[in-house]
Amino acid sequence: MLVKNWIWPLLAASQGAQAALEYTNLCSPSPLPLESIKKAAAIVAKDLLDTYYNGDKPGFVPGILPGPPPDGDYYWWQGGALWGTLLDYWHYTGDTQFNPIVKRAMMFQVGENADYNPRNWSASMGNDDQSFWAFSAMLATELGFEDPPKDKPQWAALVQAVYNEQTAPERRVTTPGHNCEWGLRWQVFPANNGFDYINTIANGCYFNIAARLARYFGNMTYAENAERTWNLITRLKYVDDQYNVYDGAHEGDQCTKINKFQFSYNAVILLQGSAYMWNMTQKPEWEQRINGLLDNIIKVFFPDKVAFEVACEHATCTTDMESFKGYLHRWLASTTQLAPFTRDKIMPVLKSSTAAAVKLCTGGANGRMCGFKWSTGVFDETGAMQQQNVIAALTSLLVGSAKGPLTNSTGGTSVGNPNAGVDTPLTIEQRFGKIGGGDRAGAAILTILIVGAASVMFWYMGTD
Repeated sequence: MLVKNWIWPLLAASQGAQAALEYTNLCSPSPLPLESIKKAAAIVAKDLLDTYYNGDKPGFVPGILPGPPPDGDYYWWQGGALWGTLLDYWHYTGDTQFNPIVKRAMMFQVGENADYNPRNWSASMGNDDQSFWAFSAMLATELGFEDPPKDKPQWAALVQAVYNEQTAPERRVTTPGHNCEWGLRWQVFPANNGFDYINTIANGCYFNIAARLARYFGNMTYAENAERTWNLITRLKYVDDQYNVYDGAHEGDQCTKINKFQFSYNAVILLQGSAYMWNMTQKPEWEQRINGLLDNIIKVFFPDKVAFEVACEHATCTTDMESFKGYLHRWLASTTQLAPFTRDKIMPVLKSSTAAAVKLCTGGANGRMCGFKWSTGVFDETGAMQQQNVIAALTSLLVGSAKGPLTNSTGGTSVGNPNAGVDTPLTIEQRFGKIGGGDRAGAAILTILIVGAASVMFWYMGTD
């Protein structure tokens, strides 16, 4: 049955009067209006960059959104996540208009050791922060995005640098017999608030990166460390027997007092990594894990088939948490390519969730900025993350007509470097020289200030 086109309000706000088109309902079995989806995604993406990104303007830093607080709402890692969203946008739509911005941003934020660990962000650098930039470089690798000049670090090598740095013992719990042994710490440097927090997102990011490198290069060493990380996370009961995925625990508590907050990005990062492992190995245990994670993700994070951030949305979500719906859509979509047996479960919720998301694109000065609480049906507030989420939701619906991720034997051109990052200094003393007592206290104070509201919230979750 034909119903009013769900994208029409967004297109009409952008393009003015035109003949009202009727398309089939998103949730019907009829073909999706692909060209309208692409047009809508382009509008949302352009509004995001025009409104929130200043990196290509004189006097501003390429690659980052305004921040961190108090200079703006956004943290360094959220810039990395944005470029991954726009890489998916390019891949699914074929629209190259934003590619030069993406490439410049991703190259500008490369660290001094040809990694994603630039010294400007040391005071708030988390292993998860670093990983979100690595995800975008990995996506560039897998999608065949334009390679950097040959005298610059290559996309695959940048990912390997992050992987190698995070494999190093300086990033991990190394006490023999400790319950958290080999757990990857949340923060990179000991002076950073949260260094003793061994959480799912840091370890889940590492698991995801290792699985993707394993598939891309056909290298079982990466796969072995991915498996080892899965075993660590499940041994610590961060994933329970019902596939609920919890946030983490502290080294001082032997990782036994688990913060049982559930965030969608923790769960879906494990799901996508498991899909890469199944795609590479075809092992039945990975299929079982995929099905368990997926069933619980739909149950917990898609009540009424609309994405809902259960840990915070009943109250207030931080700007970090406001971005999670986008990763949820993006990584569920890619899971359907890597593990096709998931498609029939995933696509219906992506369709219904996207339909709800677009209905909230009615705010802001231009009348088409997008909101956050999709399940309410009422526009609430706009921001870069809200726009990013809707780009991700719209483009996730195009996954069926897109090619899956490449490997270096199926058309991938990015050149790796297995030794990338191995000489990176891993402590503040190594990076900046010996720090005196007064300097250390100052660094600690600076860390607390820069980490800001989102990190403080996680810290109190860990000590509550």
